[in-house]
Amino acid sequence: MTDQLHDVSVIGGGPAGMFAAFYAGLHELDTQLIEALPQLGGQVRALYPEKQIWDVAGKAGVTGEQLISDLEEQLTHAKINYQLSTKVTEVVKDQDGYFTIISNQGNFRSKAIVIAMGNGAFAPRPFKVEGIEQVDEQRINYFIQHKAQFKNQRVAVLGGGNSAMDMALMLEPLASEVYLVHRRDQFRGLPATLTQLQESRVHLQTPFLPKKISQAEDGTVTLQLKKMRSDEETLLNVDQVVVNYGFTSNNAALNEWSLDLATERHLIKVDSTMMTSIEGVYAIGDGNTYPGKVPLIASGLGEAPVAINDLAKRLYPDKRMATHSSSMKIK
Repeated sequence: MTDQLHDVSVIGGGPAGMFAAFYAGLHELDTQLIEALPQLGGQVRALYPEKQIWDVAGKAGVTGEQLISDLEEQLTHAKINYQLSTKVTEVVKDQDGYFTIISNQGNFRSKAIVIAMGNGAFAPRPFKVEGIEQVDEQRINYFIQHKAQFKNQRVAVLGGGNSAMDMALMLEPLASEVYLVHRRDQFRGLPATLTQLQESRVHLQTPFLPKKISQAEDGTVTLQLKKMRSDEETLLNVDQVVVNYGFTSNNAALNEWSLDLATERHLIKVDSTMMTSIEGVYAIGDGNTYPGKVPLIASGLGEAPVAINDLAKRLYPDKRMATHSSSMKIK
């Protein structure tokens, strides 16, 4: 166990956790950032490196990779202790009111905790359709790591939310043809994105549901689509299929901690300062809930300074905190 007692340990290295660590370091708090993956960026870097993100102020359609790169650059302006490839298995509140963090890389001590783990472990919802077992896995994509691989390809994107629309629009300039298949006539997304979609050359296949899939000798994939509330069926032959049916997530790791956190729908309940039911423990980002919560990256970025300011005042009540960005001194 390390003898060092950190002021704050941020658990989770996605956008919200990265900004929280930067903000804490900017206030010269002894800050530790713990991330289970070998690199920072969380789900944004792992799943959506080339996806356009529109809900971050001042970033008009920034890609996931660029957003994380900008946050990494920002972190260089603050002194942070990094613990990567570090999976937290237990957090214990000690008799002195501080915390012991137990991980696969050893134990750490901290005066306050900020949980920024999002929804925890994540996995795409599988494409369950007749014939899927006989299709080459390389033809079925759940993530788009490198959009260049779809150049001059015919692509079917399955899904009806913002992410599915974004993926279709992202591939449209590169792919020879893009089809967006959704089981409803209406899409679930931002009006501006829907307008852009309608003005694009993306072919909308609605309201159709994939019924069967098969692969030909030339490697192309044929989707048998059934029109909802109808006996009508149609065939769609493409080179690649992108499945965007969402993700299942699970924060089961939190259940192994000794902290008895109040939850609602598996999300951590917090107050207006982002503090949980445990004094000294805060939660920000997609993993928390409170009245009026909007699950956007922008929300998590806004919650970070709220949590850091509150915990700093509790730790150092006599310390004067900068309340405006113009009053902060960046070395």
